Amino acid sequence: MIVDCAHYVDGQRQGSGPMDLHDASTLCQAEGFSWLGLLEPTPDELSRVREAFNLHELAVEDAQTFHMRPKLEAYDGDVQLVILRTARYDDATEEIDFGEISVFLAPTFVITVRQGIASELHEARLRLEQRPELLRAGPAAVLWAILDHVVDDYGPVVAGLENDIDQLEATVFSGSSAPTERIYSLRREATDFYRAVHPLIAVINGLQRAIEDGVLQPYLRDVGDHLALINDEVAAQRDLLSTILDANLSVISVEQTRVGVRQNATMERLTVLATVFLPLTFITGFFGQNFSWLVENVTGLWAFLILGLGGLIVPLVALWVWLRKDSSHP
Repeated sequence: MIVDCAHYVDGQRQGSGPMDLHDASTLCQAEGFSWLGLLEPTPDELSRVREAFNLHELAVEDAQTFHMRPKLEAYDGDVQLVILRTARYDDATEEIDFGEISVFLAPTFVITVRQGIASELHEARLRLEQRPELLRAGPAAVLWAILDHVVDDYGPVVAGLENDIDQLEATVFSGSSAPTERIYSLRREATDFYRAVHPLIAVINGLQRAIEDGVLQPYLRDVGDHLALINDEVAAQRDLLSTILDANLSVISVEQTRVGVRQNATMERLTVLATVFLPLTFITGFFGQNFSWLVENVTGLWAFLILGLGGLIVPLVALWVWLRKDSSHP
C-alpha cells in the first residue's frame, strides 16, 4: 500500500497531496527528488515500483523478506539499499515486537518499504519538511530523518527492559527466587534487540563516509552517538540478565537445600519415634497372643507389673542407653 508519494525541489514539497507513482518517477528525472512510502506492499505493487524506478530485482527481493540484522548494500545505478530493524516493547507480555524498514536511496529518489511492527514515518516526514535547509541535501536528508526516528524509538524499548530487569534484580538479590522462565525470556529479548542495534552502528559509519554533505554530517554523528549509547545499554542489560540468571539458580539451590534439611530433620524425628515404638509393639504383640500358658500363668498384680509394665520399661531403658552411647561417639 502506498502511504505517501511526494516530489521535493530545493527543500520544498511540490503539491499539497500524494502524487501518482508515474508522475513521481518522471519528475525526479528532471529536478529534485521523490519520496515514496510503502506499507507492507503486495508483490504486484513492488513490481510496479521496480519498473517505475528501475530497481534491481535482488534489492526488491530483500525488501520483501525479514532480516535479523540491519545492512547496507550498493546496487547498479547509484542505488543503495539500507535495511533497518524497528522495535517496540510490549510491557504486558515483556516482549519486543520487531519490524523492518527497507530504504532504497538514489540521487533522485527515496523509497521506504515498511514491514511488520514498523516505526511510523509520517512524523519524520513532517519534521523534515519543516526544515528545508536539511531537505535541500536531498535523499540523504530523508535517510537521516528515518534513522533518527528509528533510533529514537529504541529508547522506550531500553526503558521497558530496564524496568523489568530492575524488578528481577530486586527480587533475586533480596534472597527470593524469581521465575527462571521470565529471566531467560527477557535475556532472549535483549539478545534479539542487541542483534537489531549493534549492526546498525556499522551501517551508520558507512553512511557517514559515503555522505559528503557537510550540513548532514553533524546530524549523522548525533544519531551515531545516540545509537552507540543504546548499544552499550543493551549489552549491559544482556550481561546483567546473565548474572541475575546465575544468582537466581544459586537462590533456588539454597532453597532446595533448606527444604532438604527440613525433610531430613522430619525423617529423623519419625525414625526416632518408629525406633521407640518398635520394641513396644513387639512386647504388646507377644503378650496379646491367646496361648494357654500365657492365659493360665500370667495372672495377678505382680505378674502384670513385672511382665507387662516391666516388659515395656526395660526395652525403653535399654534403647535410651544405646542411643546415648551412640550419640557420644562422633
